[in-house]
Amino acid sequence: MKQHEEVTFQTLANNEDIQIGYSDNDIVVVDSIQQFTEVNTAHVAMNAVIICTNGKVQAQMNGIQMELHKNQVAIVPQNVTVTDVMVSPDFDLKGLFLTNRILRSFLREKISIWNDMMYIHRQHIVTMAEDEIVFYTHFYDMLTLTIAKGKGNPLHTDIVQSLLRSAVLGLCGTMQQMLSTTDNQLSTPNAQQSTGKSHFQCFLDLLHSTGVKHRTVEAYANELCISPKYLTVICKKNSGKTANEWITEHVLEDIRYYLKQTDLSIKQICNQLGFPNPSFFGKYVKDHFGMTPIAFRNSKIRV
Repeated sequence: MKQHEEVTFQTLANNEDIQIGYSDNDIVVVDSIQQFTEVNTAHVAMNAVIICTNGKVQAQMNGIQMELHKNQVAIVPQNVTVTDVMVSPDFDLKGLFLTNRILRSFLREKISIWNDMMYIHRQHIVTMAEDEIVFYTHFYDMLTLTIAKGKGNPLHTDIVQSLLRSAVLGLCGTMQQMLSTTDNQLSTPNAQQSTGKSHFQCFLDLLHSTGVKHRTVEAYANELCISPKYLTVICKKNSGKTANEWITEHVLEDIRYYLKQTDLSIKQICNQLGFPNPSFFGKYVKDHFGMTPIAFRNSKIRV
């Protein structure tokens, strides 16, 4: 890896020191790193699940010191800056890199667990118990076999993604257990921090639970009884993303789901998602996906 690295799908694929086990438009599975050059700064543009299989690594993630040892997992949300990376000579890893789109597709309503872990509790290290290590070792063997032997199957990508979804859900279950334990052990933070995190949590819960997500920041803020400016500030502080960016992400995920996974008409989807009319909905889809709703539904772009 280089001294200053932008970690994207393209840089992973083009790095000769990284052994890629699988990749598609939304996923990269890294089997190993043959040679690791310590980096000053790396911007990770994707969500990442990194398993330390040997040695250890130290780094700062958005200014927070982290240390990852063998049989520990680092969970990294997208658009994180990693600095001051130092690794032991025997360090190696396995990694799963995911776009936001596929992560939301994998987790659906359980994305709230991921968000709680990443943005509310800011816990990024999971230590695996011995039985979990055995389980994921066998799981990875099955994944490797599927990738190697199943390429002739027309549903190869779907099969691989189904296996990976199972792994991510399993990890999410472990995260939920960790959060339950943490909630029981945490002392009360100062009132201002607690209120800000509480409002951010309520905003995410509202986004996850509401059927019509295509609303203004003002509408969400009013429902939470706070100002739009304050909502944007606490979103940016807790997650690095504005309230409007969170809303847009959720709206686009719903659009993908309804266009690709249902037989509802464009007008029905428009009404379901709270757009004023099909014309406005069509413009919104074209602005974000580069094509009309019908073209997107008929395209080979995966969900």
